[in-house]
Amino acid sequence: MNKAHLRYKQTSVTSASREKLLLMLYEACIRFLKQALMAIDKKDIAGRGMNIGRAFDIVNELNNTLNHEVGTEIAKSLEQLYMFVSEQLTKSNATGQRKPLEDALKIMETLYSGWVEAIEKLKREENLNK
Repeated sequence: MNKAHLRYKQTSVTSASREKLLLMLYEACIRFLKQALMAIDKKDIAGRGMNIGRAFDIVNELNNTLNHEVGTEIAKSLEQLYMFVSEQLTKSNATGQRKPLEDALKIMETLYSGWVEAIEKLKREENLNK
């Protein structure tokens, strides 16, 4: 990547809202999971491991930033999902199997869609209250 592109990416991250950052994390995780699946198909063990590792780091970050005091039940449910996804990533990395990665991808895509809907609903409600 060239320097201008890197500066643009850094600026977009540092200036993003909390909601946008959350969505960006999910988008990156989903992208890495898809790249790991492609690496499995190509029998690219290093690529598989690298992309699973990146997705794993994002899932851990999402898990570590859960606020158990505000949304107790939601945070607990998300934590369980993130732990399951982490287990699936570990299993796929160790065995090279697609199925655990596919299961993790489905969960992350479902969560992403849910967050997109929740954020859009929140923005609509905020606009109505203005």
